[in-house]
Amino acid sequence: MLAVWAVASATLAVLAWLLPDFRLEAPDGDSPTQIAVTAGIGAGAFGVLSALVWPLLVRALLLVPALVLGALVFFLNGSLLLVALSVTPDGRGAVTPATAVVIAAVMSAASSATSTALAVRDDAAYGRRLARLAGRRRRHAGDPPLPTAPGTVFLQLDGVGHDVLRSALTCGAPAMPTLAGWLGSTHRLTAWHTDWSSQTGASQLAILHGSNHDVPAFRWFEKETGQVMVCNRPSTAAELERRAVERTGSPGLLAMDGASRGNLFTGGAEQSALVMSVAAQRGKFSRSRSGYFAYFSDPANAVRTAWSFVAEVGREVVESSASRLRRDRPRIKRGGIYPVLRAFATVVERDVAVAAVVGDMLAGRTAVYADLVAYDEVAHHSGPGSRDARKILTRLDRSVRLIADAARYAPRPYRIVLLSDHGQSGGETFEDAYGTGLRELVRAGCGLPPAGRESGRRAGRRTGAEARAAARSALRRPERGRRPAEEAACEGPPSDPIVLASGNLGLVAFPDIAGRATLEEIERRCPRLLPTLTAHPGIGFVLVRSAQRGPLVLGPGGAEHELDSGRVTGTDPLACFGAGAAGAVLRVHGFPHTADLMINSAVDPLTGAVHAFEEQAGSHGGLGGPQSLPFVLAPAELPLPAEPIVGAESLHTVFRTWLAPSPAPATDPPAAAPVLRPRGGLSRTSPQS
Repeated sequence: MLAVWAVASATLAVLAWLLPDFRLEAPDGDSPTQIAVTAGIGAGAFGVLSALVWPLLVRALLLVPALVLGALVFFLNGSLLLVALSVTPDGRGAVTPATAVVIAAVMSAASSATSTALAVRDDAAYGRRLARLAGRRRRHAGDPPLPTAPGTVFLQLDGVGHDVLRSALTCGAPAMPTLAGWLGSTHRLTAWHTDWSSQTGASQLAILHGSNHDVPAFRWFEKETGQVMVCNRPSTAAELERRAVERTGSPGLLAMDGASRGNLFTGGAEQSALVMSVAAQRGKFSRSRSGYFAYFSDPANAVRTAWSFVAEVGREVVESSASRLRRDRPRIKRGGIYPVLRAFATVVERDVAVAAVVGDMLAGRTAVYADLVAYDEVAHHSGPGSRDARKILTRLDRSVRLIADAARYAPRPYRIVLLSDHGQSGGETFEDAYGTGLRELVRAGCGLPPAGRESGRRAGRRTGAEARAAARSALRRPERGRRPAEEAACEGPPSDPIVLASGNLGLVAFPDIAGRATLEEIERRCPRLLPTLTAHPGIGFVLVRSAQRGPLVLGPGGAEHELDSGRVTGTDPLACFGAGAAGAVLRVHGFPHTADLMINSAVDPLTGAVHAFEEQAGSHGGLGGPQSLPFVLAPAELPLPAEPIVGAESLHTVFRTWLAPSPAPATDPPAAAPVLRPRGGLSRTSPQS
């Protein structure tokens, strides 16, 4: 504390010497000793105010949008400095308000860097700092004792496929050295298979709530309400969670003393922060944003995150320019507001989620589930195997290491489970590869004129869609795109088809046909549509319901696969999509809100490349390539089923088994693989940390 005070005082004195609008001496001058005393008084008062007043200010301001709170941090910090300088002797601390904001930011950064550096080799100091940063709650007399059984932390590395992770852990110099140390020693790696809708909404809903029934894609049109459902929008996420709870009769995986951080859904947890399904809730202590208080209660956090945010924006500009110079393919446009959205996803969301998880462990919660979205956001725009994405993996590894280190100071041991909700498949976009988008192809097959230029522009470019939705939620901006016209999905009369995209999965709905349109109805209305789609080289197969033959998968050259009977005509359209493709497609056919036509792009059987119907260099949402093969990296003592894990609902069952209370053993249990122990257990440098 004395060292940090000395550094802060020195910083204040140097700034007074450098900045013309700031002084720490009397008008007629002071001796160096008097200036040092004045700087010490000002720095000390600023430190006391930051420790005592700052948390109260942040809590009082939780009603403001989260990103606005982050910006207000600097102005509030400057205000505290003005108050601190007012106690200096004889009014020696004079500064303009604008300069005070700058000085406060620099002092917070210097103090934070000093305390962090001093704590690196001091385990006790490191633990105290983690506890303070996380807002560790104090225990009171009469509180029930904390359980001694291990807690479980589920860390979802969004979009990281099984093959990508294995390459990052085993090829040459590992991109993720912490996880590489776990693999084969304390943890084991296994793959699991997603459903047809290989995206976060479907996977995470099933993992946390046990059911993703009637989630056919990332976005889809529901005819009875006339609304477009989008998984990462607060209203849709809340409705999907309600439907899942109603279907299963269970509140979710995290209902027993759990916490949900940075997810789309709560999983039944009472403690939720940055969770989309409760983002629309209001109130001073709104659960959806409670993690911001825990994080911003330390002003140094805001300064550190702000510097990282600016650096990430600059990094994206440099990396996108380098990609253009290298002529990387595939390559999409990454300008406009995307650098800011990327920084929000890879810095702000990461920092707040990691701090919340650390706080949950220090509070001894039984189960924590957190989603780290950085890789998915970058891989969408740079490609799943790009240099940019690999750098993100290294930074995620550091976040995991921080969480693992914090487990040593928790009041109970913790098991850390790493998983992903889906992978990503690379490839040129459908429009880049063939010169036309899916919407234009559908309209041409229906004999309709091309969509308006503005409609095509908005529909084809969903740059930073996931980060954009999270940022809008943090700013409390109203939702957009709940109606087809807002999604730029259709123009003209109600009979025009609505075309939506979820990665390399396309959906076509005819809004004026009640219920799900049949093959026969579509052929009468648009006789050229299905032949146009199935003959296109960029389309792998089309699912349609036949009134006579049931669910039917159509492929090129008149190929057909009748899902009910298994009868195949010609070359099976599903053959190159894997052995489980027919079952996955048949399951989606049974959903109430499956689109009239479900269109999956073609896949290169050698490379696994697909064609996204959106502007994405790496995509997921349908079948084809690595997107359907995510991973689970779990402690070796946690049992895995003998059969492959197929579907996110099956993974939910596995996780429920892991969280089920173990019966007390009658005798001493056999030795098991170690878990992350509280302080006094494993060394910080051991592979398990």
